[in-house]
Amino acid sequence: MIVKQRLIFILYSLCASVFKVAGTKSKAKGSQGQFPITQNVTVVEGGTANMTCRVDYNDNTSLQWSNPAQQTLFFGDKKALRDNRIELVRASWQELTIRIRDVSLSDEGQYTCSLFTMPVKTTKAFLTVLGVPERPEITGFTKPATEGDIITLTCTTSGSKPAANIRWFRNDKEVQGTKEVNATGKSFTVRSSLQFQVDKRDNGAAYTCSVEHVSLSSPYMTTEVLEVHYAPHLEITHSLIIPQEGQYFKLECVSIGNPIPEPVLWSKDGGDLPDIERMIVEGRELTIMTLNKTDNGTYRCEASNHLGTSSAEYVLFVYDPNALGQHGPDHALIGGVVAVVVFITLCLIIVLGRYLARHKGTYLTHEAKGAEDAPDADTAIINAEGNHVHAEEKKEYFI
Repeated sequence: MIVKQRLIFILYSLCASVFKVAGTKSKAKGSQGQFPITQNVTVVEGGTANMTCRVDYNDNTSLQWSNPAQQTLFFGDKKALRDNRIELVRASWQELTIRIRDVSLSDEGQYTCSLFTMPVKTTKAFLTVLGVPERPEITGFTKPATEGDIITLTCTTSGSKPAANIRWFRNDKEVQGTKEVNATGKSFTVRSSLQFQVDKRDNGAAYTCSVEHVSLSSPYMTTEVLEVHYAPHLEITHSLIIPQEGQYFKLECVSIGNPIPEPVLWSKDGGDLPDIERMIVEGRELTIMTLNKTDNGTYRCEASNHLGTSSAEYVLFVYDPNALGQHGPDHALIGGVVAVVVFITLCLIIVLGRYLARHKGTYLTHEAKGAEDAPDADTAIINAEGNHVHAEEKKEYFI
């Protein structure tokens, strides 16, 4: 009986051990599936970030989110940190998702999701916050500049993270500037400068600063249009190629300069205009109503601005329409060209003829020489051989 009881006890102990080992293995297997899963998040400053933590297997164990300072944000569905920007999105045994609104650069860092098993299991998720650059500003230019001045344009943008990129454009063509980057806390201030000597071609030129950044869907741009003052330059245009007596004639003084050079002063042969009734000045134009021989001479226009004075001259010669003929100059030009062409052609013909004449030789072959008086081909050959000694008598000479 005692032996029987001992056997029963041994069997019971063995069964208990088997069940205990099996339970331990099952618990260990389930514990391996209890591991939190997270993802890194990137958000633009001022935007909203969703932080999600999931677990494939959970035996009713709580999940928790902590910020980079290891402050608990949520433990399950219980809010632990008083921050109105942080709210619960979803809480279950398999998931804990929270939302951070109006994200700032200070929110960036490593967040921790914890699963309270024995021991506690944790996973990290990094929140990256992109700092949006401020709109650029161009400084260093005071309008207007004077031709020859050396100016420096500086474009500045602050608050970017990572550092923004600045590009310069003159009108539509890119030009290279000098870049400088300075850290300001977690963000960056970026400057780019252009230094150059201005000339009159820069007057009205548009210099554009373009700021590019990963947080921007399109670049921020600002433009500065240059104003450059420069000394005047004048030239005179006229309405007729060949002025003739009795015609209406106009001269215009075309001026280039900034500020616009004015007033325009007209003179003739170093003095005032002699006939103000026929010679009418309107702004930059001088109009002579009816041309005559007394209008011949040198006409001069002059204008100035605060950077200098410029002048231009035109020599007027009035033709007699009766002596000139309406189309005389054109016909004379055409006749001269035709005469030159004919002369060159004749010269070429003469030279070519003399060249051919000097190189002309004996054109009769030996057979032909014998065939002059021969009745048949055989006799011609015999005669040719016999007459070979007299070949010199058949040659032609030209002097």
